[in-house]
Amino acid sequence: MGVKKKKTKEDFTQEAYMGIRRMFFLNEIIPGQKISYGDLAKRMNMSTTPVIQALKRLEFQGLVRHEPNRGYYTENISLEEITEIYEFRELIEVSLLPATVARMTKARKNKLKKALDSHLDAVRDIYLKDRLLKDMEFHLTLAELSGNQIRIKTLRSLFDLLYLKYRGNILFVTPMETVDAEHIQLYDHIASGNLDGAREVLSRHIANVKKHAILSIERMNREKNIKTI
Repeated sequence: MGVKKKKTKEDFTQEAYMGIRRMFFLNEIIPGQKISYGDLAKRMNMSTTPVIQALKRLEFQGLVRHEPNRGYYTENISLEEITEIYEFRELIEVSLLPATVARMTKARKNKLKKALDSHLDAVRDIYLKDRLLKDMEFHLTLAELSGNQIRIKTLRSLFDLLYLKYRGNILFVTPMETVDAEHIQLYDHIASGNLDGAREVLSRHIANVKKHAILSIERMNREKNIKTI
């Protein structure tokens, strides 16, 4: 019978980091909120040290900010940042398509098809978190098939900002039928080796999602201003 390995400081920090990420995704931590690392430590049944280290890591990622003598806060919603994220996403994802198409094999095509089917099979309630995850997994699978690790890592960071920093019911309001149709078209173009068609669909898809996200945030800001009058 093996001896159970004792957890290291890094193990506890990673556990705290993943736990806080989960709270972001489940909307248990929302934009503009002050974060009490003491409360987080109690919720995760650990000391404050790994929680603080995890928050420092999240600060480096741009998910929280630290104010001296005041503590940690989540950032407020920024229309400018969201616009920039989607524009950067488009640059990265479209730039990876030539390598993805050139490296396509039957096994890789099957992997992409599996990611597509997983997204299409996700529960159809809009804003459902499973659907958001499957959407991200489809795009990351497509990117990973290019083999370009640096741009893939950058893309993951952008998805972290979108899926953790901002709430799904604010950003992801593009009609499901539109998203599904564009994903299917994108897969078909890639599977057939049609690079130009894939570029056109992917650019249109990301621009379409960005447009709906911006409209949603602008509407939310208008409603907030009306309430404060």
